[in-house]
Amino acid sequence: MLRTTPQPKETFLLGPFTVPRVWVGLWQLSSNAWGSASAAKIRQAMARHIERGYNAFDLTADHYGSAEILYGQFKESLPSPAEVVGATKWCVFRQTELSRSVVENAVRERMTRMRTTTVDLLQFHWQDYSDKGYLTALQILQDLQNEGLISAVGLCNFDAIRTDEICTQLGPGFIVSNQVQFSLIDTRPLHGMADVCERHNVKLLTYGTLCGGFLADQWLNQPEPDLYSGVLTPSQRKYLDMILKAWGNWALFQSLLAVLRDIGDRYGGLSIANIATRWVLDHSFVGAVIIGARLGVSEHTDDNDRVFGFSLTDEDNRAIEAVQARSNGRRMITLIGDCGAEYR
Repeated sequence: MLRTTPQPKETFLLGPFTVPRVWVGLWQLSSNAWGSASAAKIRQAMARHIERGYNAFDLTADHYGSAEILYGQFKESLPSPAEVVGATKWCVFRQTELSRSVVENAVRERMTRMRTTTVDLLQFHWQDYSDKGYLTALQILQDLQNEGLISAVGLCNFDAIRTDEICTQLGPGFIVSNQVQFSLIDTRPLHGMADVCERHNVKLLTYGTLCGGFLADQWLNQPEPDLYSGVLTPSQRKYLDMILKAWGNWALFQSLLAVLRDIGDRYGGLSIANIATRWVLDHSFVGAVIIGARLGVSEHTDDNDRVFGFSLTDEDNRAIEAVQARSNGRRMITLIGDCGAEYR
């Protein structure tokens, strides 16, 4: 029988905010390739998530199309705008002459698009580690935070070495999070990043937790999909490539899905996605998982509710680890590089 009793949402502290451990990710608003809905339907879907307790949105970035604007319109319409938390990004992809005005203009652009006087969480990405300008940029962001333009500052796709460097140089409590990929397939954060997070009290906001939807019941006992068939979403193409070329092969992936299905059955019929999400949440250095939602097209709030109220047992983890041991997962950090390396 499927477990249907609602469980209390788990929360954690992120800077000045108390937020849920499941966030709504809106990167899919950046492209019609995931499907699209009207602005009105998107705002209605945001309201439904808030009613269910999912009031934190990793909705935006400076290169995610209209996501910041849609969120700003939605937040402005709320009777209590402070009840929602919006995380955006400032991403520096090319060599940039940094100055106070350049950094402040980037922050104020986020504020204008989001129709707010303070950015809740600004997540910073820097493309080229050989250019130490990221430290200068973050020092200016720290000044802007002290002046009230930003409530909290996080990183996005920084590796363990640079995260440790930044937290050490800029002092405790400034960097509250790092957004990186983490899943049963991509376990790179376990090899260095976890220790850095524990040392500096940084929480990971993780994406790719469900590998673009492949860690789900619909793929159990299914044939290997064609990467070039044209029916996969951009996320699915990315993660299928990782599963087949970096992690293992489709047969081994089916073994993992079967183990997750068995575990889900032991917990009253929880989904494979529930178990995969819970595995990530059970790591103490993880603050929240960010689950992509095609607002107004495809949402999974009922299923997401079921990730709360339990933790995996040692027996569960041993069964999972037995499959992982047959994969290249532990070598992925050498095959791909540390967290975020695939974007550099």
